[in-house]
Amino acid sequence: MVIRVFVASSSGSVAIKKRQQDVVRFLEANRIEFEEVDITMSEEKRQWMYKNIPEDRQPAQGNPLPPQIFSDDRIMMAFLNQRRATLSSPFLD
Repeated sequence: MVIRVFVASSSGSVAIKKRQQDVVRFLEANRIEFEEVDITMSEEKRQWMYKNIPEDRQPAQGNPLPPQIFSDDRIMMAFLNQRRATLSSPFLD
């Protein structure tokens, strides 16, 4: 299982930067191996992230924002608010 965290290194949003840091810290603190994927550096990676987020997790308008976590090709996390996340159980197995 490959865990990938899609982030935006050049985001102008403090809230997005904070959420990205929270996710990375959580994974590191729990010794969960992951790959960080910067969507600002590759249009192909950005489009892959957009395409692989299920319709029921798409925002009402605009594109999905980072961070997004995938296990292989399956999305594993969606933010409920700025400081809380719902993580699927495979992370902690």
